[in-house]
Amino acid sequence: MITLASQSASRKAMLLAAGVAFTAQPAHLDERAIEASMAGALPGQIARGLAAAKALAVSRSDPGALVLGSDSLVEVAGRRFDKPASREDAAAHLRFFSGKAMQLHSAAALARDGEAIWQYDAMALLHVIDLSDTFIESYLDAEWPAVAGCVGVFRLEARGVQLFSAIEGDHFTVLGMPLLPVLGALRELGELPR
Repeated sequence: MITLASQSASRKAMLLAAGVAFTAQPAHLDERAIEASMAGALPGQIARGLAAAKALAVSRSDPGALVLGSDSLVEVAGRRFDKPASREDAAAHLRFFSGKAMQLHSAAALARDGEAIWQYDAMALLHVIDLSDTFIESYLDAEWPAVAGCVGVFRLEARGVQLFSAIEGDHFTVLGMPLLPVLGALRELGELPR
């Protein structure tokens, strides 16, 4: 059994569906401070750094446990976006995303006893349709506050799929964790059968 350093419903659902036994224990970190300390790093490096920081934080308090940390971040037109702070912030994000390509970086890390033992990051490219203010308000009427905890202000498994004309990349990466490489690492570590 592993420990997931997250309370993300999407990440929990992926692990459950894949048959991975886990418990969840969120990491309590100042993610913005970690990002600030990584100024100049590429988005994938930042996502990987945040995933590792989460796994390490939980592994230090859970001796012997194999801890999985994960993080996602969005970059559009050279600007990084975090989870929206409010519905108004979500609407502003969506107006900025309109008609542009969104790079979604998702990363995962495994740690045991305060040591990072595996890290991985992946990127998906999502092409956002032109979004009218009417569409944005209607979308948020239906999806807020469920998308408040979602970088990119969407849940692909819900109405968020309507935001895109095309998606290039792994489905699980878009959902918030590069699951196939995670499963491969768990097999290599003997946590899953081969």
